[in-house]
Amino acid sequence: MALLLSILAVFPVLNLISLGYLMKASGKVAESGRLRDGFIGFREASFFGGIILGIWFCCWPIRLGIDLAGDAALISPGRVIPQRIQMGLLLLLLITVGHILWALARGGRLRHFIWPAPLRFILWLRDPLCRELPEIQWSTLIDGEAIFTCFKVGLAGFIGALTWLILPVWVIFMANTLSKDPGILLSLSGGFMLAFVAVYLPFLQVQYVREPHWRNLFDIRKVRNRFQHAPFAFAFGLLVTLLFSIPLYLLKIELAPRELAWLPSLFFVVFIFPARLICGWAMHRSIRKTDRTHFVWRWICRSGIMVIGLVYGIMVFFTQFLTWHGTWGLLEQHAFMVPAPWLSL
Repeated sequence: MALLLSILAVFPVLNLISLGYLMKASGKVAESGRLRDGFIGFREASFFGGIILGIWFCCWPIRLGIDLAGDAALISPGRVIPQRIQMGLLLLLLITVGHILWALARGGRLRHFIWPAPLRFILWLRDPLCRELPEIQWSTLIDGEAIFTCFKVGLAGFIGALTWLILPVWVIFMANTLSKDPGILLSLSGGFMLAFVAVYLPFLQVQYVREPHWRNLFDIRKVRNRFQHAPFAFAFGLLVTLLFSIPLYLLKIELAPRELAWLPSLFFVVFIFPARLICGWAMHRSIRKTDRTHFVWRWICRSGIMVIGLVYGIMVFFTQFLTWHGTWGLLEQHAFMVPAPWLSL
């Protein structure tokens, strides 16, 4: 599932499905309070993962044969040996394709790719109608409605996060065009605004998944009310979310080649996914508790959250001098947006 989400994250428009999945996972945990409920579709993903692994395993002989054919062409420039090898490669290719199709027809499990079951294949060839093969229920494995729901949730979360982030990033961008003293003051104000947004945005997105209405992406009063019921859980969720996102800025210093763009996003997904689950758990804790926590503990946690937000804002502010896109790279807040540097897509 992590590999699938990371591949989707590097394609424009499709990356909203990846973001929507992460938001839906946090919403599921917010509803039930169980972290395992956030692992949506993992059983179906394991089936496709087995198919990919099985095909990769089956393709190794043909890849080895292609390498041998290339070596033979270099060693013997004549045509006799390479032509024989090419005929052998063609036969091996047909056998490989047939083996893959037979494994898929038997059910597509990993064991079907490893063992071809030749006796069963012979019996099926003799009487295909009497020996029906198991049919893969693709409709249950690929839920189009769930994918479209993830897309809608991701689109709303992306627009909401972009709306929150555009003002502080614009302030920082304008500060870089001014002279020294006004520019420093304006940059500090932009950094404080960025820290303010980082404190509320993870929980605003969870709040939207639970109650899908646009106002919930901007209703910070409701988040503040939920914080009063579970301040320690909110502080812990925010700490994990922002702490796990900081090391990922190192992956944006240099742009990855397009054919390897999914590799950095794989690290983004692996780091951000548990943070999303913990934010959902914190929201569930606040919903389950009916009484507000004592004001002393609330102020202690509020002070800790302010420190966490300020540290995050300061560290992210200086990443504009390291990342490829400079100040506009501050919009690539992968803790709240698509888990990939989307400006380089």
